[in-house]
Amino acid sequence: MIFIIHKSDIFTTLSIEKDIDITMPFKILYVAATRPEGDTLKKFGKIMPLHDRLGKFEIDLLITGVGSIATAWSLKQWITLNEKPDLAINAGIAGSFNDKLNIGDVVMPVSDCFADSGIEDGENFLTLSESGLMSADEFPYKDGLLYANNRYNEKMKSIFKPVRAITVNTATGSETTRGKLLKKFNPDIETMEGATFFYICSREDIPFLALRAISNKVEPRNKNNWDIDLALNNLSEKLIDILLTL
Repeated sequence: MIFIIHKSDIFTTLSIEKDIDITMPFKILYVAATRPEGDTLKKFGKIMPLHDRLGKFEIDLLITGVGSIATAWSLKQWITLNEKPDLAINAGIAGSFNDKLNIGDVVMPVSDCFADSGIEDGENFLTLSESGLMSADEFPYKDGLLYANNRYNEKMKSIFKPVRAITVNTATGSETTRGKLLKKFNPDIETMEGATFFYICSREDIPFLALRAISNKVEPRNKNNWDIDLALNNLSEKLIDILLTL
């Protein structure tokens, strides 16, 4: 395989020559919240311009910014201005609620939700569907959750552990909040962008995968226990497995 990255002022494109003869490239949109998360693509090759080539992947890198609002605007803008990709991949780091997940593990979220979108009723928190503000099965939701159900997720289950994710606007950093989220949603991981990616790709009918590397445990905030470098390095190394499996 030959790995080629093309950079412009706005997007980065990676071209991967495969040892097969196909007439059209397989186009992937790689979505990350931050530049370090997006830089996990760097191991794939040297920077050089793309030309008309056959038998390859082409990967567009989109750095959205942190959080659901930035992700929603950036992703929708990209889709509006470009041809839809054959596959969208959301990759980055995550905090883990699950004691069986180790820092550095790379997992595949298969369900997600906006865990802090709802209403408070005294000491109780109700989701939008529980409060009657929307149907739990209103597209693209099913039972109040967003799911990644497509053939690419099925293929990747042999490589990545499927996990339940939640998306929050405020990263959890107290035992009180951790306990509430565990009781309400029983998640394996949390991120600040995942459900937005699930929602938009589902509405736009774009096949998608989500990958997250565990950088920290969800606990009272203690950055001494984090290992972002390990998480990003492991994520980068796992990306080649995706391309070999597609």
